[in-house]
Amino acid sequence: MTQQADLNSRVSAYEAGREVPFSLPKRPQSCYLTMRDGCRIAVDVWCPEGAPEGARFPTLLLFTPYFRRFRLAEGSDAVPNPNTAKFSDYFVPRGYAVVVIDVRGTGASFGTRDGFRSPTERLDSAEIADWVIAQPWSNGDLGATGISYLGAAADFLASTGHPAVKAIAPLFSVWDTYVDNYFPGGMQCTSLTQIYDTLMKGLDLDQRGYLKDYKYYAHPDYQGPQPVDADTDGSLVAAAVAEHQANFRQTDFMADLAYREEGLPYDPGYSSASISPYAYAAGMREDVAILSVSGWMDGAGYANGAIARFLTMDKNPHHLVLGPWDHGARIDVSPWRESEDPGFPLLGCVLRFFDTYLIGRETGLKAEPPVSYFAMHEEAWADAHSWPPQPTLEVLHPGPTGALGQGRATGTAEYQCVPHTRTGFETRYERIAGLDSRNYYADWQGRTAEMLSWDSAPFDEATRIAGHALLDLHAAFDAPDAGVFVYLTEVEADGTERYITEGVLRAIFRDEAETPESIRINWPYRTFSRDSARPLPEGQVEAIRIPLLPTAWTLSQGSRLRLSIAGADADHFKKVPHGRMARISVDLAKTRLDLPVVKVEGPA
Repeated sequence: MTQQADLNSRVSAYEAGREVPFSLPKRPQSCYLTMRDGCRIAVDVWCPEGAPEGARFPTLLLFTPYFRRFRLAEGSDAVPNPNTAKFSDYFVPRGYAVVVIDVRGTGASFGTRDGFRSPTERLDSAEIADWVIAQPWSNGDLGATGISYLGAAADFLASTGHPAVKAIAPLFSVWDTYVDNYFPGGMQCTSLTQIYDTLMKGLDLDQRGYLKDYKYYAHPDYQGPQPVDADTDGSLVAAAVAEHQANFRQTDFMADLAYREEGLPYDPGYSSASISPYAYAAGMREDVAILSVSGWMDGAGYANGAIARFLTMDKNPHHLVLGPWDHGARIDVSPWRESEDPGFPLLGCVLRFFDTYLIGRETGLKAEPPVSYFAMHEEAWADAHSWPPQPTLEVLHPGPTGALGQGRATGTAEYQCVPHTRTGFETRYERIAGLDSRNYYADWQGRTAEMLSWDSAPFDEATRIAGHALLDLHAAFDAPDAGVFVYLTEVEADGTERYITEGVLRAIFRDEAETPESIRINWPYRTFSRDSARPLPEGQVEAIRIPLLPTAWTLSQGSRLRLSIAGADADHFKKVPHGRMARISVDLAKTRLDLPVVKVEGPA
């Protein structure tokens, strides 16, 4: 067991001893690059200031749809690049050039967005890499990083096989856009689609009124995308924004992707695979180093994305960090946090990685176990050589009286799904759309009362859950489809209820399949294809294995573990089926909860 101070000291000590020999220029150089089809892409170039003449630097690329810079009102002291400033501010003084790109159809770039994370952008990234390594300030070595969309863009760049790309750090980003983000368990996350579409209307169409609820972009001094240096009168950026009016709309686009890897009605070759890094993984060279980072409350499945990338790219130098964070590590999500500030040197962690693999420094990173994860309530970091971290499997069975124990029961438990079951708006789903979430599941108390629940006996010692819990559900349904939502809750000795994690599955997608080479995971895999969708046979018991999102959470001595099942999350997911909802009859003799646990010494 490695304590939190130990992990922080490994990164913090390196960061503290790392020289900062340069400074950040007041503003970057900015220009247009012309792509193969004539589309002009706006880029900002930040080079270290105070370097000797002719100095060359490794370069980090960040591809963003959220404006490389805003044009500011005269005299404003607002941060012009809220999406990427922390990267340029941090890395440039430490000897990296940083290039920030408005992806086509966004910011000051020309073009039209034909979809979310379009394949066209992937091809652009290789051309931009060619331009970068030809510049006099480049030493020819490239890395890519960024949070969320930008992290997946780093995957995209590496997947082009560009020989200059040596290392990527995809932070809080998907591996499979369908299941990690918009359709977890095959259920459409409608709240995310709508909230994100509103954000992108505000940015893509340069309509400020849409951005009032998005803290990063709501500053009154922001006046649209910053023109490139040569666009002195703003006419080019105005022409670029005019082209953006034809951009895709997220609500319409995602509705057409209801089946994974099924082509769009008007473009059969364009599917959820087209916008997912896994589909291009074979193009990534085995010598490209990868740092995957996510958090326990990172959206609908971004932690799964980080783990899947780590497991899939096992021939590459690879590292995995899973912390007590929301999307982007803005907030420490642990109920036992000292403050909402994560207090972890995330940028220092990324610096140590790039220093290792881009500059070739001896940082100690290569000698450490490749996995670090944070156990909440212990408030401690642990290291592991693999994921999951070799836990012991504890099997619990639901009983007829609401008990959850080690002995098998008989009979059935009945539950009528209702459409109004809710999880609130302090959840893992708000932040991934850009909302300013500060607390996570602080209003969970009493929410499981409308669900079918079972409680374990009090734990006689502190017990850490570390990995993916799995519900092996055997149940009959009286409707042809159902959304199955599974929750784990810690019920403390004083009755306090704390959300731990959840799993979601649309029942028509219950059939499992063999994991492909591009998505190696250690939890049940589904294709979510149209061919795999099977209506439920009325009244017939079906076996449905539902993996819960990964966590590392330590139950207190004296706490109970609650397993809950519901048929809806009205705050985030569409109703399934559209009409009368199912009644679920759980076969208690066959249903089980597989819990990956690690015994903990001392009180938690």
